[in-house]
Amino acid sequence: MPDLPTHADVLAAAGRITAAVHRTPVITCRALDALTGARLHLKCENLQKVGAFKARGACNAVLSLSDEQARRGVATHSSGNHAAALAYAAGLRGIPVHVVMPRTSRAVKKAAVAGYGARIVECEPTQAAREATLAEVVRSTGATFIHPYNDPRVIAGQGTAALELLADAGPLDALLTPVGGGGLLSGTCLAAAGASPAAAVWGTEPAGADDAFRSLAQGRIVPSVDPRTVADGLLTSLGELTFAIIREHVRGIVTVSEDAIVAAMRLIWERTKLVVEPSSAVPLAALLEGKLDLGGQRVGIILSGGNVDLGELPWAVQTR
Repeated sequence: MPDLPTHADVLAAAGRITAAVHRTPVITCRALDALTGARLHLKCENLQKVGAFKARGACNAVLSLSDEQARRGVATHSSGNHAAALAYAAGLRGIPVHVVMPRTSRAVKKAAVAGYGARIVECEPTQAAREATLAEVVRSTGATFIHPYNDPRVIAGQGTAALELLADAGPLDALLTPVGGGGLLSGTCLAAAGASPAAAVWGTEPAGADDAFRSLAQGRIVPSVDPRTVADGLLTSLGELTFAIIREHVRGIVTVSEDAIVAAMRLIWERTKLVVEPSSAVPLAALLEGKLDLGGQRVGIILSGGNVDLGELPWAVQTR
């Protein structure tokens, strides 16, 4: 296993990616404060490049490559935000990018990835097929594999969102993020460990995809098997690197219901006028559902992304 990244790596990433990503705003909302009893500070990564925090880790990884590595390009397997983020980052250096995507991926996602200049290689919709196809792409092109989350450079890059949040909001009692593969949560842990060690870092997860919650409870990585949740950005299992960091630093992980996720997402749209995807709403759902009692505390929440299929809004689907 590679060496774990540190707070110093997050600081280095912040300097490296400054010109490549947005310093997204931190906003407050009295209505959400009244509903939760906390003083919330929302870090708007839904307004980030490619519409998600993933741009940070991808840019840090790509900009860290040597010139020789960069010439051979980069590759990954992803059907979501990481694919678009890596394609965007590769475009900054003008290098090839190969993305393995399941043939069943939605056309809108393929179009977004292709729009950033990626060469898409389709595969069957299984983990084994994704990994085998990626291995062949790497073998034939010499491209560097950039993992969506289990990569020290990616983790450090994701941590820059929390670093900015702490700098802009001032001292916080708690930091909340959603957790899927754990890149954002582990990066947040590293940022807080150096910039605000007194802040409690919490992970939040759908009850229908609770592998991170079970992994922390059992002290080992529990794979995500048949996850069922509207928060489709949180379906993956933790990686060895992310789990090691989370296990050392996180205060805990709580799970929330599907109804709470949809209600929280709708509240954010209505009260803040921000477009967020379901995964972004999971931390607020934890507060609204009473899974965390942070009344009276200053709480930072990272709104992880805003890539939504407007034809499939969860509250509209429920009423069909």
